[in-house]
Amino acid sequence: MYSKSAKYGILPACVGKPWPKKYTSAPEPEGYDYFHELINVDEGTRAGGGIAWAMMGGLGIGMPPILNFGIPGDRALQDRCIRECLAGEKIICLCITEPGAGSDVSNLQCTAKDAGDHYVVEGNKKWITNGIYADYFTVAVRTGPPGSMHKGLSMLLMEKSMPGITVSKMDCMGVWPSGTTYIEFDNVKVPKTNIVGKVNEGFKQVMYNFNHERWLLAAQAARMARTCVEEALSFARTRRTFGKFLIEHQAIQHKIGEMARQCEGLQAWLENVTFQMNTMSKEEQNKKLGGHIALLKLSSSRVAEFCASNAMQVLGGAGYTRTGKGVKVERIYREVKAYAIPGGSEEIMLNLAAGQFGFVSRAMPDPRDKKIKALMEELKRIKSKM
Repeated sequence: MYSKSAKYGILPACVGKPWPKKYTSAPEPEGYDYFHELINVDEGTRAGGGIAWAMMGGLGIGMPPILNFGIPGDRALQDRCIRECLAGEKIICLCITEPGAGSDVSNLQCTAKDAGDHYVVEGNKKWITNGIYADYFTVAVRTGPPGSMHKGLSMLLMEKSMPGITVSKMDCMGVWPSGTTYIEFDNVKVPKTNIVGKVNEGFKQVMYNFNHERWLLAAQAARMARTCVEEALSFARTRRTFGKFLIEHQAIQHKIGEMARQCEGLQAWLENVTFQMNTMSKEEQNKKLGGHIALLKLSSSRVAEFCASNAMQVLGGAGYTRTGKGVKVERIYREVKAYAIPGGSEEIMLNLAAGQFGFVSRAMPDPRDKKIKALMEELKRIKSKM
């Protein structure tokens, strides 16, 4: 099925715009743009997020850094990786999150130590989508010294065949087919030519990638919310209670009506942002749309959670059961938190939007800063005398 998805253009249609015609034999849809990708993602999420994450999760976020920044030191590797993944022959994943650093990307601890013509990678990654299936890993590592924060991050393309890589499948609440994985890198030797883009520009590459990832997640969550409306309405039209169809009860009409109202607003916002993405370069998108896409992702996860909860109420016991008429609603109910947390949690999305929109033009000075500075200077003086 995966290789057929490549042949039909499903895989090439989840790595952004433009169509990667240099690397795939799948025919480019006429006038290809982000709306084509939106339709592709929407249809792949009809039954829930699991299949979408299994098919597109790793590719949709792990491949764009390779396409956008390349591997200047090894163009043959770049070409091979992209072609094999878009053909459905190999799988790629994005490795950023660690046990102690998720949304706080600048504090990543996985290191890549300079060892001459190669790096030695040491550390681990957690909650990595498609990691258990992956042949390639797009990995954020620290190439700078300790304390270098965002200025010391780079991205490396690593291969599963490299000695020292161990992957373990994680048991999670939802999106089961996604292959959520814990990855350990134990003194893995990686050629310096495997650097994505430039050394110590990994933070820029990660940030550059986030808008597309969050837009993908928003599109999936919007589809899942609409699926909940469809399932709730279909069930309510056939279920009989107290001598009439469930949909005839005003309380149920209001419940489904409110679900539909929120879905309509979310879908309009999603399509508006998609239109703007079509009119902007990637650089302009990153400059102008980061806050808007952050709020879109936040809204999408909350609408999906609201619709899943209310659809569950409409279906009652059927919605609580993993088989039968409630199978989709039960699945989506378990999956909504995979949209509220990954790709930037809801709280981080609000912080990001507030920062990009300039809510705070001038911050009040913190009186503790002066005391901390004095203490640090005193500590420095004491150390100099020791």
